[in-house]
Amino acid sequence: MTSARETYDPANTVALSTEGLPDWLTPVAAAASTVRGAQLSRFLPPESGDGRQSAVLILFGEGERGPELLLMERAGSLRSHAGQPAFPGGALDPEDGDPATVGPLRAALREAEEETGLDPAGVQLFGVLPQLYIPVSGFVVTPVLGWWRTPTPVRVVDPAETARVFTVPVAALTDPANRVTARHPRGHQGPAFLVESALVWGFTAGVIDGILHHAGWERPWDRSRQVPLDWRA
Repeated sequence: MTSARETYDPANTVALSTEGLPDWLTPVAAAASTVRGAQLSRFLPPESGDGRQSAVLILFGEGERGPELLLMERAGSLRSHAGQPAFPGGALDPEDGDPATVGPLRAALREAEEETGLDPAGVQLFGVLPQLYIPVSGFVVTPVLGWWRTPTPVRVVDPAETARVFTVPVAALTDPANRVTARHPRGHQGPAFLVESALVWGFTAGVIDGILHHAGWERPWDRSRQVPLDWRA
């Protein structure tokens, strides 16, 4: 992938800041400062240190439908996670820097620009969640929280990797009518969302579920309502 660092980080620096966040994001920032990895997922990075370092951008914005979250749908032709909604993100590159400090911040912004075409200059990073693990791919993932301070148009940059880019209102994610439990063919179950003609499940849904809960946004929903992974609107 090509690096877009000069677009948003000409001084080769990037930092977290909660200054100027809208009031509705305050609970998310507060939760990020206290939540533990085990409260978000049962899959945590191996103690051995194994796993490929990666980062995702959890980008909150405010549009005509109110507070919203940016997601993308992976191309159906991919060998892994085909057709699955996800946060923009990917593996850290060496030039991103130290994986323990600024590396995930730079990687999250870089990957988001490469996958959705957004201008990182309009994104304010305000928090980092604990590292989580995706066993099926071996990725150690750092979720990076962002406020879309100055929104810019987004699009599918590479159709070979991305099927579509879309936003989901936070109100739709908190609506109990849109909440279900996804049922994997192997018997695994987890929280999921029926939004924007998509079934958001797996790692992405688990992180969203954790944010809603720890930010105090969660509303009671029927966890016994199950759908298979091949659900279609």
